[in-house]
Amino acid sequence: MTEAPRLAPRAWKDLCARLAELGDEVLGEDYATSDGLEMVQHIADQTANWISWFVFHADPTRPFWHRQQDVVGRYGGPNADNSYRHVRLDPSLRYRVAGNMHSCEDWLLTLRSAFMFQSGTTLADYTASEMGFHPGRDFEFVLGRDGLEIPEGVIMGTVREYYIDWQQREPAVFTIECLDAPEQSIKLTDELLAERIRTAQLAIEHSVVYWNQYLEGVRAARPPNQFAPSHRGAKGLDLAQYLFCHWDLAPGESLVVESDVPVARYWSFQLYPLGTFEHLDLLDRVSSLNHTQVALEDDGRVRVVVGAADPGMPNWLDTGGRSRGLLIYRWFWPAQPDADPPAPTTRTVPTAALAGPLLPEERRATVTARRQHLAWRFRE
Repeated sequence: MTEAPRLAPRAWKDLCARLAELGDEVLGEDYATSDGLEMVQHIADQTANWISWFVFHADPTRPFWHRQQDVVGRYGGPNADNSYRHVRLDPSLRYRVAGNMHSCEDWLLTLRSAFMFQSGTTLADYTASEMGFHPGRDFEFVLGRDGLEIPEGVIMGTVREYYIDWQQREPAVFTIECLDAPEQSIKLTDELLAERIRTAQLAIEHSVVYWNQYLEGVRAARPPNQFAPSHRGAKGLDLAQYLFCHWDLAPGESLVVESDVPVARYWSFQLYPLGTFEHLDLLDRVSSLNHTQVALEDDGRVRVVVGAADPGMPNWLDTGGRSRGLLIYRWFWPAQPDADPPAPTTRTVPTAALAGPLLPEERRATVTARRQHLAWRFRE
C-alpha cells in the first residue's frame, strides 16, 4: 500500500521555491529604489521572522514573547527608541503578564487583529504609566476575563517599550502565562504544520511586497525634500502622529529641516531606507534623534540636517551615503490631539556651507555611547 504524500514537506518545498523566485523579483525595476543586496538580505530577514512567528509561536495556549523589529529583525518603519515584542492571544483565555520596568521609561501594549501589513487593526491599547507602572518597578496584570479586556477579533498583542534616554542599563523584563492553558499543547499534525508553513510563506511575500509598495506610495505623494501632510497612527493607534518626507539629495548636498516642536510626551526624527523600511544602521550611525537628544534653537525650534557627510552640526542625521530615503517626524501622546501639527520647512544646501562646531571625535563618542546602550537594550 502506497503511503499518501505528506503535506508539510510539500509546503516546505513550495516555500523554498517561492523564496528563490522572490529573490529574483526584488532585483527588478519594481524594487529599484533600494540596493539589491539589501533586498535579498531583507528577504532572509523576513523569512526568519515569519517562520518563527507562524510555525513556532502559533499556539495561544503556550504563549512566549517573539522579538522582532530590533537591530537584527527589521521591517515596517520601527521606532529606533522602541523595543518590540509580540505574543499570540485568544480572547477566550486569561493571561498573567508580569515583569519589571527597569530602565524602560514607558511601554504600550496594543491588542491587534493581525500585523499591519496583513490589514490588522488595533482593537485595544494599554499604557504602563496610565496603569500606574513606572521605571524600576515590578508590574503584574491579567489580560482577559476579570482583567484587562481582550476584545473579540484579537489574535495577538504587541508591546512597544520606550527607551528615550539611551542609557546603559537593564531593559524591561516581560513574562506571560496562560492561566487557562490545557494540560497538553496543541498536537502537531502533518496538516497543521503544512498550514503554518503555507501561512508563513504568504506572510514573507506579503510583507516584502507590502512595505516596498507602501514606500513607493509615500514617495509618489509629495515632491522630494518636502513633508507631506501629517497623519495619525496606522490602523487604530490614535496616540501616534507622523509627518513623512522623502529626501533625494545630490552629492555634496544636505537637507536642512527647521520646525516648531509638538507639545507631546515624545517626539523624534528618524531615517529609513526605501524598499525595506528598516532601521537605518543604528549601530554605526546617528540615524535617529528624539526630543531628549536634539539641541533646540534659542527660540525653542529645532533644526535637523540630513546628509551623507558630517557638517559638524549638533542635530545631524547620517544617511550612510544614500542619495534617497525617508525621514519621519513622529510624536506620541500629544497634550492636545486635535491641535495643529508641527509645520516643518525644508531646504537643500551645499554641505560645505554648514560647518558646525562638533569635532569628529565628539561624533564618534556619541555613536559609541548609542551602540553601548543598544547592547544593553537587546542583550537577549
